[in-house]
Amino acid sequence: MHTNFYIKNIQEILEIENGQEIVDGMISSFACPINIDVEDFLKYNAITFAKKHQSITYFVIDREDSALVGYFTLAIKPINIDATLLSNTQKNKIERVSEKIDNNGKYSLSAYLIAQVAKNFNYKRISGNELLEFALSVICNIQYEIGGMVVFLESEEKEKLMKLYEINNSFKRFAVRENKENVKLIQLLKIL
Repeated sequence: MHTNFYIKNIQEILEIENGQEIVDGMISSFACPINIDVEDFLKYNAITFAKKHQSITYFVIDREDSALVGYFTLAIKPINIDATLLSNTQKNKIERVSEKIDNNGKYSLSAYLIAQVAKNFNYKRISGNELLEFALSVICNIQYEIGGMVVFLESEEKEKLMKLYEINNSFKRFAVRENKENVKLIQLLKIL
């Protein structure tokens, strides 16, 4: 793990004196022009979702100057998986933590969702791979406390993102869906 950065749960910051002002200041410094959706989520939904316990956002902060260099958001969400797309080892692991939907290899389970991952383009100091490592490390700590073994995310099918998830971090495609704006999202999973 990169030692120049540390992570902070947004709820921890909100709980301290002047926490709301600190969070607002950090969020106001965030820009992600290549994906306005992740910028908008941070600016308009992250605090509300944390307060409602829908998802938790984690800030990735530079140790040197306390700059917000990136963030990620985690949640737990049910998913359906066609296990015929997985290896036998992966299928056996999925069967242990899921319910069979039908006899055609489809399963339903709760999984850790990496809902958002974004770096701050005002401070280009961290890579997408480092941000994903931080998100996976938090999930592994949660897994140690409560169990579970599947993490998933959704992404537009862009070459750079697919390389990050599939090649660099061993995520595997398991489904495709369209969002409200009719954008095709690739669903990828990793078994921890």
